Amino acid sequence: MQNDAPTVRPHPVPASAKRGRPREFDRLAALAAAMRLFWIRGYEATSIADLTEAMGIGTKSLYAAFGSKDALYAEALQHYCTTYEGLVWTRFRKAATARAAALAYLQDSAIAMTGADCDLPHGCMATLATVGSEGHSELDELMRTTRAGGFDLLKARFDKAKSDGDLKGTADTTKLARFVQTVQSGMAIRARDGADRAELEAVAEIALAGWDHITAAVDPGMQDKA
Repeated sequence: MQNDAPTVRPHPVPASAKRGRPREFDRLAALAAAMRLFWIRGYEATSIADLTEAMGIGTKSLYAAFGSKDALYAEALQHYCTTYEGLVWTRFRKAATARAAALAYLQDSAIAMTGADCDLPHGCMATLATVGSEGHSELDELMRTTRAGGFDLLKARFDKAKSDGDLKGTADTTKLARFVQTVQSGMAIRARDGADRAELEAVAEIALAGWDHITAAVDPGMQDKA
């Protein structure tokens, strides 16, 4: 699960939709239903008919309220990030060291990606997001930007650790952030394929052994002088 998804401007509602009877559905509940369906099936495999059934609204109401399938997905992705980002980032933000932050991020991802004890779909909607066909460049860019937001949070935390002396001055925070993000992305795929929490927690533990090896590496400049 990622964070800091770019702000998605609401699709303008046609003037004709503003006249007549008010909407007779809970827009937020409908959005949450669409989000869950997209989370489980992905963009391409989810049809408008699937969405209207899950959301409990008609096709005209869907387009009047959200504008298009792409706009609905964009809003659903933003809703996902806003609603569930705390599951994987809360302990990360509070961790005293970079290592503790990385471990919290991966451990909490293992919990969130396997249901978080509240029947959430498995996997990560942001990590696994793809449009799968041409003609959706804006939406595809949104998905990439959303994933990049997670990388930015990791790198910023590791940069701070480097400034504070928690990580060595020679630490490559870009590589560290990409390493942790890549491990988490693999965990998302395994969770979608049915891996349980114990398996993903074991992956987190092994990844931290790799972290220890990387962060304990000798300064290449010192090796040259040896």
